[in-house]
Amino acid sequence: MSPLRILFLTAGAMAAFAGNSLLCRMALKETGIDATSFTAIRLISGALVLWAVARSTRGAQAGQGNWWSALALFSYAACFSFAYVSLPTGTGALLLFGAVQALMIGFGVWSGERLRPLQLAGLVLAFGGLAGLLLPGVSAPPLAGSVLMLLAGVSWGIYSLRGKGAGDPTRVTAGNFLRAAPLAAGLGLVMLLSRGASLDAAGLWLAVASGALTSGFGYAVWYTVVPALKATTAASVQLSVPVLAALGGIAFLGEPLTLRLTLTSVAILGGIALVVLQKRVVRVPAS
Repeated sequence: MSPLRILFLTAGAMAAFAGNSLLCRMALKETGIDATSFTAIRLISGALVLWAVARSTRGAQAGQGNWWSALALFSYAACFSFAYVSLPTGTGALLLFGAVQALMIGFGVWSGERLRPLQLAGLVLAFGGLAGLLLPGVSAPPLAGSVLMLLAGVSWGIYSLRGKGAGDPTRVTAGNFLRAAPLAAGLGLVMLLSRGASLDAAGLWLAVASGALTSGFGYAVWYTVVPALKATTAASVQLSVPVLAALGGIAFLGEPLTLRLTLTSVAILGGIALVVLQKRVVRVPAS
C-alpha cells in the first residue's frame, strides 16, 4: 500500500469516526428522530453494509462475532445516542474517547503492563482534564448526558478488548452488528408501542448515513489501513477524532468553543498521547 493511499484512507477513517458524533448530534438536535430510532437505524444500516463488505472480500482469517460482543456494541450505540440528546458534539466525542482509552490503559496495567514515569504523568494529566471537564459550573456539560457517554466509552472499550484475536476484524464487526441490530430493533419496537418513538425523513437519512457511511464503511476502511500503520501511529491518529468532531460541531451546528473545553481537551488528549506514544512498555512478569 502506497504512503499516499495510507494517508488518504487513514484521514477518511478518522473523518468517519468524527462524523458519527456529528451526525448523531445533528439528527437529535435538528430533526424529529428520537435516540432509540436513531440507534436502531444506525445499527441495521451498519450491519447491512458490513455484511456486504465481508461477503465481497475473502479474508485469510475467519470471524463471525458473538452475542456478548454484540451486547457491548448495542450498549455503546444506545448510550451514545441518548447522550447526544443533550451533549455538544465535541464534548461528547472527548468523553467517549477518554473513557475508551482509560479502560484500555487500565486493562493493560491490570494485565501486567508497567507504565513509565512519563506515562504516569500523562495518565494523571488526562484524568485531571476529565475531572475538570465534568466539574460543576456554567459551561459544564449535562451530568446525565456525560454519564451516558462515559458508559458508551466503557462499552466500546469492552467491545474492543473482546475483539482482539477474534478473527478478521471486518467479518467479526459485521457479525456483531448483525447480532446487535435486532436488539436495537426490539428496543425501538417497545418505544413505538409505548408511543415514545418519533421519526422524520431528515432524521432517517442522517441515521442511515451514520450506520452505512461513518460506521459501516468507516470501520471497513480503518481495518483495511491499520495493518499498514505502526501501533503508535494508529494510536496517535485517533487523537484527532475529538478535535474533528468539535470542529464539525462548530462549523455545522454553531456550537461554541468554550475555554473549559479547550483546556480540558489539551489536558485529556495530551495526557493520553504521553501514554500511548511511548514505544516501549515494560511488562511485569507473572507472579
